[in-house]
Amino acid sequence: MAKPEGGAEPKVASPERVAAFRTGISAESRAAAYLMAKGYRILAKRYRTPHGEIDIVARRRNLIAFVEVKARASLDDAAYAVTPRQQQRIIDAAQGWLAAHPEHAEFELRFDAMLIAPRSLPRHVLAAFDAST
Repeated sequence: MAKPEGGAEPKVASPERVAAFRTGISAESRAAAYLMAKGYRILAKRYRTPHGEIDIVARRRNLIAFVEVKARASLDDAAYAVTPRQQQRIIDAAQGWLAAHPEHAEFELRFDAMLIAPRSLPRHVLAAFDAST
């Protein structure tokens, strides 16, 4: 196999990283299905900005929820996984999403968390954090 231009070897993700990615995708799908069952409409999944990523952007009536999905071995572990640094990145990414979707600027905004663990129903934490934190 030829080396890419510049002579660098292509990066190969570790098996642990691949497993974590797959777990995350599965958790986000479970979270989206749960939100839809609760009457939300999914507007975006894995929305990326230069500031960060929003796992799910969902709408219900006049509310836009920016949802961070965390999958861990237990719901308690998942609850502690949304760090203040991540919260700020999500807030910054939400501002980018709103700039790209000005039609939603007047909606109520909320930052939720969806906690996912094996053999448990998802736990939807409403207003898990706010933009003033």
